[in-house]
Amino acid sequence: MRLGISASFPHSSPEEWARLHREAGLGAVVFPLSWKAETSEIDRYRDAARGEDLLIAEVGAWCNPMDPDPEKRKQNRLHCTRQLELAEYVGAVCCVNISGADGELWDGSYAGNYSEAYYEENVRFLQDMLDEVKPKRAKYALEPMPHTIPDSPASYARILKDVNRAALGVHVDIVNLLVSPRVFYHNRALIEEMFTLLGDRICSCHLKDAVLDHSLTVSIRETECGKGGVDLAYYVESANRVSPDIPMIIEHLPDLESYRRGIAYIRKLTGETGETRLSPK
Repeated sequence: MRLGISASFPHSSPEEWARLHREAGLGAVVFPLSWKAETSEIDRYRDAARGEDLLIAEVGAWCNPMDPDPEKRKQNRLHCTRQLELAEYVGAVCCVNISGADGELWDGSYAGNYSEAYYEENVRFLQDMLDEVKPKRAKYALEPMPHTIPDSPASYARILKDVNRAALGVHVDIVNLLVSPRVFYHNRALIEEMFTLLGDRICSCHLKDAVLDHSLTVSIRETECGKGGVDLAYYVESANRVSPDIPMIIEHLPDLESYRRGIAYIRKLTGETGETRLSPK
């Protein structure tokens, strides 16, 4: 496992950025720039990561390629395409996004998210983008979400089959798939299903924990690693079976101190005392 965080340490240069991540005991980073940045600055961050032996885990696209507004949809799809090109350029494992939503909120819950028309349009978009970019190293990956597809291992498998492009990878976020108390309490079975069904296509993961509130209606919310009910040890173990260098990114914490506690927890959980290194090529 190559551990990383979604936040960036305050820094004054790309070299300091990379050094601070390495000193925190991390082996992976999220690329902090977009395709709109100057090429020279992109190169400096890429080279700084390489200099500290940090794997660039992901380039985020984070927009709605299915926006109902035609102009926004066009611009968002262009952004996805350019971010995938950036991921390929800097040698990132993947460019990650959600599939989008059939409404104003980019990650919102809408009935249209589950229509066949929405699904088919999503498949066409992914095929067209991957055929245009033709990435050789980076994958484009969808983060599973509770409010839109893919929302289960089976729905992810269907997308992979129908898109039918090797450059479409799988990004895993187990907490986003905890959609009921039954699934929450049996999250180890969910992890097993995810990695058994999709293991050879999984390229990256997000790391977080979750708690189930005992209230009406159901409320399952994110929390700091080690403070919830997710079987994180089995999650990390399952990811490591895919690759010892698979990136796992801790995310959605309020401050750097919380991230440092998360890093310490995961390193202790895995018995990791030294630095992880990239496998020889």
